[in-house]
Amino acid sequence: MATSDLIETPVSRKQGGLVSFLRRNVPFSVALCLLWLAAMVATAIFADQVRPFNITAMDLTSRLSAPGGAKHLLGTDELGRDVLSRLIQSIRVSLVIAFGATLLSAIFGTLLGFLAAQFRGFVEHLVLMLADFQAALPFLIMSLAVLAFFGSSMPLLVCLMGFYGWERYARIARGLAIAAGAQGYAAAVVQLGATPMRVYLRHILPNVASTLIVSMTLTFPEIILMESGLSFLGLGVQPPETSLGNMVGFGREYLTRAPWIMLAPAIVIMLTTLSISLVGDWLRDKLDPTIR
Repeated sequence: MATSDLIETPVSRKQGGLVSFLRRNVPFSVALCLLWLAAMVATAIFADQVRPFNITAMDLTSRLSAPGGAKHLLGTDELGRDVLSRLIQSIRVSLVIAFGATLLSAIFGTLLGFLAAQFRGFVEHLVLMLADFQAALPFLIMSLAVLAFFGSSMPLLVCLMGFYGWERYARIARGLAIAAGAQGYAAAVVQLGATPMRVYLRHILPNVASTLIVSMTLTFPEIILMESGLSFLGLGVQPPETSLGNMVGFGREYLTRAPWIMLAPAIVIMLTTLSISLVGDWLRDKLDPTIR
Protein backbone atom coordinates (compact mmCIF):
# COMPACT_ATOMS: atom_id res chain seq x y z
CA MET A 1 0.00 0.00 0.00
CA ALA A 2 1.36 3.45 -0.90
CA THR A 3 2.26 5.87 1.85
CA SER A 4 -0.08 8.51 0.38
CA ASP A 5 -3.03 6.15 0.95
CA LEU A 6 -2.36 6.20 4.70
CA ILE A 7 -2.26 9.99 4.99
CA GLU A 8 -5.58 11.70 5.71
CA THR A 9 -5.40 15.28 4.54
CA PRO A 10 -7.68 18.03 5.93
CA VAL A 11 -9.47 18.19 2.57
CA SER A 12 -10.23 14.46 2.59
CA ARG A 13 -11.39 14.62 6.21
CA LYS A 14 -13.66 17.55 5.36
CA GLN A 15 -15.11 15.79 2.30
CA GLY A 16 -15.60 12.57 4.24
CA GLY A 17 -17.30 14.49 7.04
CA LEU A 18 -19.68 16.16 4.59
CA VAL A 19 -20.60 12.87 2.93
CA SER A 20 -21.06 11.23 6.33
CA PHE A 21 -23.25 14.13 7.49
CA LEU A 22 -25.45 13.89 4.41
CA ARG A 23 -25.80 10.13 4.78
CA ARG A 24 -26.83 10.43 8.44
CA ASN A 25 -29.12 13.45 8.18
CA VAL A 26 -30.59 13.48 4.65
CA PRO A 27 -32.64 10.53 3.39
CA PHE A 28 -31.75 9.24 -0.05
CA SER A 29 -35.09 10.32 -1.55
CA VAL A 30 -34.68 13.85 -0.17
CA ALA A 31 -31.11 14.01 -1.49
CA LEU A 32 -32.38 13.12 -4.97
CA CYS A 33 -35.07 15.80 -4.66
CA LEU A 34 -32.48 18.40 -3.65
CA LEU A 35 -30.32 17.46 -6.63
CA TRP A 36 -33.29 17.78 -8.97
CA LEU A 37 -34.24 21.19 -7.54
CA ALA A 38 -30.64 22.35 -7.81
CA ALA A 39 -30.63 21.28 -11.47
CA MET A 40 -33.87 23.18 -12.10
CA VAL A 41 -32.53 26.34 -10.46
CA ALA A 42 -29.28 26.10 -12.42
CA THR A 43 -31.25 25.59 -15.64
CA ALA A 44 -33.35 28.69 -14.90
CA ILE A 45 -30.30 30.82 -14.12
CA PHE A 46 -28.19 29.72 -17.10
CA ALA A 47 -31.03 29.20 -19.57
CA ASP A 48 -29.57 31.57 -22.15
CA GLN A 49 -26.23 29.76 -22.07
CA VAL A 50 -27.48 26.16 -22.21
CA ARG A 51 -30.37 26.65 -24.63
CA PRO A 52 -29.27 25.25 -28.01
CA PHE A 53 -31.73 27.26 -30.13
CA ASN A 54 -33.90 30.35 -29.86
CA ILE A 55 -37.39 29.45 -28.66
CA THR A 56 -38.97 31.04 -31.74
CA ALA A 57 -36.53 29.56 -34.30
CA MET A 58 -38.45 27.33 -36.72
CA ASP A 59 -37.14 24.44 -38.80
CA LEU A 60 -40.00 23.55 -41.11
CA THR A 61 -38.04 20.66 -42.61
CA SER A 62 -37.98 18.95 -39.20
CA ARG A 63 -41.57 19.39 -38.06
CA LEU A 64 -42.70 16.87 -35.40
CA SER A 65 -39.29 15.17 -35.37
CA ALA A 66 -39.06 12.40 -32.78
CA PRO A 67 -36.66 12.69 -29.81
CA GLY A 68 -33.19 11.23 -30.03
CA GLY A 69 -31.89 13.10 -33.02
CA ALA A 70 -28.45 14.66 -33.02
CA LYS A 71 -29.83 18.11 -33.81
CA HIS A 72 -33.00 18.07 -31.69
CA LEU A 73 -32.46 15.92 -28.61
CA LEU A 74 -36.10 16.09 -27.42
CA GLY A 75 -37.62 16.44 -30.86
CA THR A 76 -39.51 19.35 -32.37
CA ASP A 77 -43.06 20.66 -32.22
CA GLU A 78 -45.60 21.37 -34.95
CA LEU A 79 -43.67 24.42 -36.16
CA GLY A 80 -40.26 22.78 -36.09
CA ARG A 81 -39.22 24.55 -32.87
CA ASP A 82 -36.76 22.74 -30.64
CA VAL A 83 -38.60 21.19 -27.68
CA LEU A 84 -35.50 21.16 -25.46
CA SER A 85 -34.90 24.89 -25.95
CA ARG A 86 -38.52 25.70 -25.19
CA LEU A 87 -38.45 23.40 -22.16
CA ILE A 88 -35.40 25.18 -20.73
CA GLN A 89 -37.05 28.58 -21.20
CA SER A 90 -40.30 27.25 -19.73
CA ILE A 91 -38.49 26.11 -16.58
CA ARG A 92 -37.09 29.61 -16.15
CA VAL A 93 -40.44 31.35 -16.64
CA SER A 94 -42.42 28.98 -14.42
CA LEU A 95 -39.86 29.11 -11.59
CA VAL A 96 -39.68 32.92 -11.74
CA ILE A 97 -43.46 33.17 -11.52
CA ALA A 98 -43.68 30.60 -8.71
CA PHE A 99 -40.82 32.10 -6.69
CA GLY A 100 -42.06 35.68 -7.06
CA ALA A 101 -45.65 34.75 -6.24
CA THR A 102 -44.65 32.62 -3.24
CA LEU A 103 -42.49 35.41 -1.84
CA LEU A 104 -45.24 37.98 -2.39
CA SER A 105 -47.84 35.74 -0.75
CA ALA A 106 -45.60 35.08 2.26
CA ILE A 107 -44.80 38.78 2.79
CA PHE A 108 -48.41 39.90 2.40
CA GLY A 109 -49.85 37.18 4.63
CA THR A 110 -47.18 37.54 7.33
CA LEU A 111 -47.67 41.31 7.43
CA LEU A 112 -51.43 40.96 7.89
CA GLY A 113 -50.89 38.28 10.54
CA PHE A 114 -48.56 40.56 12.51
CA LEU A 115 -51.02 43.44 12.21
CA ALA A 116 -53.80 41.23 13.56
CA ALA A 117 -51.61 40.13 16.48
CA GLN A 118 -50.54 43.68 17.29
CA PHE A 119 -53.83 45.57 17.18
CA ARG A 120 -56.34 42.80 17.94
CA GLY A 121 -59.98 43.91 18.14
CA PHE A 122 -61.41 45.26 14.88
CA VAL A 123 -58.20 44.79 12.86
CA GLU A 124 -57.89 41.18 13.94
CA HIS A 125 -61.51 40.40 13.08
CA LEU A 126 -61.11 42.12 9.70
CA VAL A 127 -57.98 40.11 8.82
CA LEU A 128 -59.61 36.84 9.89
CA MET A 129 -62.73 37.68 7.90
CA LEU A 130 -60.63 38.37 4.78
CA ALA A 131 -58.75 35.11 5.35
CA ASP A 132 -62.01 33.16 5.59
CA PHE A 133 -63.27 34.86 2.43
CA GLN A 134 -60.06 34.02 0.57
CA ALA A 135 -60.19 30.39 1.72
CA ALA A 136 -63.81 30.03 0.58
CA LEU A 137 -63.27 31.74 -2.79
CA PRO A 138 -62.48 29.46 -5.75
CA PHE A 139 -59.14 30.98 -6.67
CA LEU A 140 -59.02 29.46 -10.16
CA ILE A 141 -62.37 30.98 -11.12
CA MET A 142 -61.32 34.38 -9.76
CA SER A 143 -58.04 34.15 -11.69
CA LEU A 144 -59.84 33.29 -14.91
CA ALA A 145 -62.13 36.30 -14.47
CA VAL A 146 -59.27 38.71 -13.72
CA LEU A 147 -57.09 37.53 -16.61
CA ALA A 148 -60.01 37.50 -19.05
CA PHE A 149 -60.89 41.09 -18.10
CA PHE A 150 -57.44 42.68 -17.81
CA GLY A 151 -55.49 40.45 -20.17
CA SER A 152 -52.44 38.38 -19.36
CA SER A 153 -49.00 39.79 -18.62
CA MET A 154 -46.07 38.58 -16.55
CA PRO A 155 -46.36 41.24 -13.78
CA LEU A 156 -50.13 40.74 -13.51
CA LEU A 157 -49.70 36.96 -13.39
CA VAL A 158 -47.10 37.16 -10.61
CA CYS A 159 -49.24 39.58 -8.57
CA LEU A 160 -52.33 37.46 -9.09
CA MET A 161 -50.55 34.27 -8.05
CA GLY A 162 -49.16 36.20 -5.09
CA PHE A 163 -52.63 36.33 -3.57
CA TYR A 164 -52.83 32.55 -3.54
CA GLY A 165 -52.45 31.06 -0.08
CA TRP A 166 -51.73 34.30 1.80
CA GLU A 167 -54.41 33.41 4.38
CA ARG A 168 -52.27 30.48 5.58
CA TYR A 169 -49.34 32.77 6.35
CA ALA A 170 -51.67 35.27 8.02
CA ARG A 171 -53.12 32.66 10.37
CA ILE A 172 -49.73 31.12 11.14
CA ALA A 173 -48.03 34.49 11.71
CA ARG A 174 -50.89 35.73 13.90
CA GLY A 175 -50.91 32.62 16.09
CA LEU A 176 -47.14 32.50 16.47
CA ALA A 177 -46.90 36.25 17.15
CA ILE A 178 -49.55 36.05 19.87
CA ALA A 179 -47.72 33.08 21.43
CA ALA A 180 -44.39 34.93 21.24
CA GLY A 181 -45.95 38.04 22.76
CA ALA A 182 -46.97 36.00 25.80
CA GLN A 183 -43.37 34.84 26.32
CA GLY A 184 -40.74 36.71 28.26
CA TYR A 185 -38.38 37.79 25.49
CA ALA A 186 -40.98 39.81 23.57
CA ALA A 187 -42.28 41.50 26.72
CA ALA A 188 -38.73 42.30 27.82
CA VAL A 189 -37.81 44.19 24.65
CA VAL A 190 -41.10 46.10 24.81
CA GLN A 191 -40.29 47.22 28.34
CA LEU A 192 -36.87 48.34 27.13
CA GLY A 193 -38.61 50.77 24.77
CA ALA A 194 -38.40 48.90 21.46
CA THR A 195 -40.91 49.93 18.80
CA PRO A 196 -43.49 47.37 17.59
CA MET A 197 -41.74 47.15 14.20
CA ARG A 198 -38.43 46.33 15.86
CA VAL A 199 -40.09 43.74 18.11
CA TYR A 200 -41.71 41.94 15.19
CA LEU A 201 -38.87 42.19 12.67
CA ARG A 202 -35.86 41.66 14.96
CA HIS A 203 -37.25 39.33 17.63
CA ILE A 204 -40.51 37.61 16.67
CA LEU A 205 -39.93 37.03 12.94
CA PRO A 206 -36.60 35.14 13.36
CA ASN A 207 -38.25 32.81 15.87
CA VAL A 208 -41.19 31.98 13.58
CA ALA A 209 -39.25 32.01 10.28
CA SER A 210 -38.74 28.23 10.22
CA THR A 211 -42.50 27.58 10.25
CA LEU A 212 -43.09 30.18 7.55
CA ILE A 213 -40.33 28.68 5.36
CA VAL A 214 -41.92 25.26 5.58
CA SER A 215 -45.26 26.81 4.59
CA MET A 216 -43.55 28.38 1.57
CA THR A 217 -42.32 24.97 0.43
CA LEU A 218 -45.93 23.78 0.52
CA THR A 219 -47.29 26.79 -1.37
CA PHE A 220 -44.58 26.81 -4.04
CA PRO A 221 -45.66 23.62 -5.87
CA GLU A 222 -49.31 24.67 -5.65
CA ILE A 223 -48.51 27.93 -7.43
CA ILE A 224 -46.57 26.03 -10.10
CA LEU A 225 -49.61 23.84 -10.72
CA MET A 226 -51.95 26.85 -10.67
CA GLU A 227 -49.85 28.72 -13.22
CA SER A 228 -49.63 25.58 -15.35
CA GLY A 229 -53.40 25.22 -15.24
CA LEU A 230 -53.98 28.84 -16.29
CA SER A 231 -51.44 28.54 -19.11
CA PHE A 232 -53.02 25.25 -20.16
CA LEU A 233 -56.36 27.08 -20.47
CA GLY A 234 -54.72 29.81 -22.55
CA LEU A 235 -54.93 32.61 -19.96
CA GLY A 236 -51.45 32.33 -18.48
CA VAL A 237 -48.16 33.00 -20.23
CA GLN A 238 -48.83 34.10 -23.79
CA PRO A 239 -46.84 33.35 -26.98
CA PRO A 240 -44.15 33.89 -28.09
CA GLU A 241 -43.11 33.38 -24.44
CA THR A 242 -43.51 29.89 -23.07
CA SER A 243 -44.02 28.13 -19.75
CA LEU A 244 -44.46 24.54 -18.64
CA GLY A 245 -48.24 24.77 -18.63
CA ASN A 246 -48.18 26.59 -21.94
CA MET A 247 -46.21 23.72 -23.51
CA VAL A 248 -48.61 21.15 -22.10
CA GLY A 249 -51.57 23.13 -23.45
CA PHE A 250 -50.18 23.32 -26.97
CA GLY A 251 -48.94 19.73 -26.91
CA ARG A 252 -52.34 18.22 -26.10
CA GLU A 253 -53.43 18.69 -29.72
CA TYR A 254 -50.57 16.44 -30.88
CA LEU A 255 -50.79 13.86 -28.11
CA THR A 256 -51.31 10.93 -30.50
CA ARG A 257 -48.85 12.03 -33.19
CA ALA A 258 -46.12 13.73 -31.11
CA PRO A 259 -46.59 12.93 -27.42
CA TRP A 260 -43.11 14.18 -26.52
CA ILE A 261 -44.29 17.80 -26.92
CA MET A 262 -46.58 17.42 -23.90
CA LEU A 263 -44.80 14.68 -21.95
CA ALA A 264 -41.50 16.56 -21.51
CA PRO A 265 -42.97 19.57 -19.62
CA ALA A 266 -45.51 17.35 -17.82
CA ILE A 267 -42.70 15.20 -16.39
CA VAL A 268 -40.80 18.31 -15.29
CA ILE A 269 -43.91 19.66 -13.54
CA MET A 270 -44.51 16.35 -11.78
CA LEU A 271 -40.91 15.87 -10.63
CA THR A 272 -40.48 19.48 -9.51
CA THR A 273 -43.68 19.66 -7.47
CA LEU A 274 -43.00 16.23 -5.96
CA SER A 275 -39.44 17.23 -5.04
CA ILE A 276 -40.54 20.45 -3.36
CA SER A 277 -43.25 18.64 -1.42
CA LEU A 278 -40.85 15.95 -0.16
CA VAL A 279 -38.24 18.53 0.81
CA GLY A 280 -40.93 20.54 2.58
CA ASP A 281 -42.06 17.51 4.59
CA TRP A 282 -38.44 16.78 5.52
CA LEU A 283 -37.85 20.38 6.61
CA ARG A 284 -41.01 20.32 8.68
CA ASP A 285 -39.77 17.26 10.55
CA LYS A 286 -36.26 18.71 10.99
CA LEU A 287 -37.45 22.13 12.20
CA ASP A 288 -40.22 20.88 14.48
CA PRO A 289 -38.85 21.08 18.04
CA THR A 290 -41.51 18.71 19.39
CA ILE A 291 -40.06 15.68 17.57
CA ARG A 292 -36.36 16.29 18.15
